[in-house]
Amino acid sequence: MDISPLITKDLLDFLKSHYQLNWNGLHGFQHWVRVRENGLRLAELNGANQKVVEYFAFTHDIQRRSDGFDPGHGARACEFIRSHLLDYLDLSNDEINQLCVATSGHTNGKCHPDITISTCWDADRLDLMRARIRPNPKLLCTPEARDPLIIEWAIQRSIALY
Repeated sequence: MDISPLITKDLLDFLKSHYQLNWNGLHGFQHWVRVRENGLRLAELNGANQKVVEYFAFTHDIQRRSDGFDPGHGARACEFIRSHLLDYLDLSNDEINQLCVATSGHTNGKCHPDITISTCWDADRLDLMRARIRPNPKLLCTPEARDPLIIEWAIQRSIALY
């Protein structure tokens, strides 16, 4: 079943066949679904590019080799996007570049002046409670993500896992 017009069964099957970790694990499919929901909710409020946000959710951890410390997995995700996913993604060249900046830098703990990239990073950070780490508003990039109601909404969705 397709998740959306962008996240199709064909894309998911391809991603699953290339994901090296547990599909149902800490950085797997359910995390991607929550990052998508977080990102789309933020994008509705701040005008971020929803297509880039949605694809980020399903690609940012695709090249993880460990659920622990895994430096470089974001850069590897960008390379994977450019070498394997271009035929699956409905994005312009500029949007592909934006997606690659988002995937490459999503673990650096910083913010970016581009609202779409910052929204991607916030969408991922809002799902930290799955690892029993409460999202810190000071480490979120956008005013929308720092909203206590958004943070609590995201936390409740993440803790439903335990």
